[in-house]
Amino acid sequence: MNQPAEPRLRVAVLGAGSWGTALAAAASRRHPTQLWAREAAQAAAMAATHENARYLAGISLPKTLQFSADLDATLRTLQDDAARPLIVLGVPVAGLMSICEALSQRLPALGLQDTPIVWTCKGFEADTARLPHEIMREALPGATGGALSGPSFAREVAQGLPVALTVASSSPALREVTTAAFHGAALRVYASTDLVGVEVGGALKNVIAVACGICDGLALGTNARAALITRGLAEMTRFGVALGAQAETFAGLTGLGDLVLTATGELSRNRRVGLEIGAGRKLADILASGITAEGVRCARAALERARAINVELPITEAVCAVLFEGVAPMTAVSALLARDARYEGSGSGEAFGAA
Repeated sequence: MNQPAEPRLRVAVLGAGSWGTALAAAASRRHPTQLWAREAAQAAAMAATHENARYLAGISLPKTLQFSADLDATLRTLQDDAARPLIVLGVPVAGLMSICEALSQRLPALGLQDTPIVWTCKGFEADTARLPHEIMREALPGATGGALSGPSFAREVAQGLPVALTVASSSPALREVTTAAFHGAALRVYASTDLVGVEVGGALKNVIAVACGICDGLALGTNARAALITRGLAEMTRFGVALGAQAETFAGLTGLGDLVLTATGELSRNRRVGLEIGAGRKLADILASGITAEGVRCARAALERARAINVELPITEAVCAVLFEGVAPMTAVSALLARDARYEGSGSGEAFGAA
């Protein structure tokens, strides 16, 4: 029996960091794909060597992948009446507004205003505590958008190792085209309509991973780490549901799956920051060494937003106290251990106070 023909797509990935590059590599194995880098020198180097030496050193990128530092030229590659276009935003939360504003000025003129746009960033915007879809909604009102997330280290994806991701959007068309762009071989894509849940899971897991790193840096044991992961999952679920998410989302890839990976994986930058903090290093020195972690960037914003809707995030609060208020890691741990007993589960738990 003949297999249905694969849909014709054209993909533009904007942002040549580790994750944007890894996804561009995956898409280019099946569809015409161009990776846009902000710096011309980086684009030229990747085109010459087919390696992103800055972010994915030692990994050969597919010869089919194209590179450019010209945003307009990259977008024009999507102007193909015979192929469906997809834009992937591989930029951090801090850069999401600026790239969306650039697209708002260009897409209508190119006849691409209906192009689906999927973003990969995880976190809350530092100054406004907005989630990525809220930034997108302001900068590109009316655009069809969604998030691509899940337990994934960019280096492993670029190497072609197995990975499962979730695309979340209210748009069936966006879910379909994103799945068509990436699903295949060792990369699986699952679909969800719970955009808020997927984004909250992606943001809070980074903060919990910092906490787990601190725990490991203090040599508190694997029991303590398991407790942090489990209670961290409860924390992100409580927060997500208060923002309108579905509780079951947090038992999936973008909740439990991403949390376990980021809290335990050796490639996790958020865990690495926590390990260094637990070992006695100062945050400023850690960041100055070149380690970047979204959990550090968004922890305060997440806590502020949770407080605004009266949601308690004790682990996030402890992480913020250590990172930004000079509280010693063991003091923060002691404060968590001194909390009143709580009821675990869906019951009311009156005997033990609020859950």
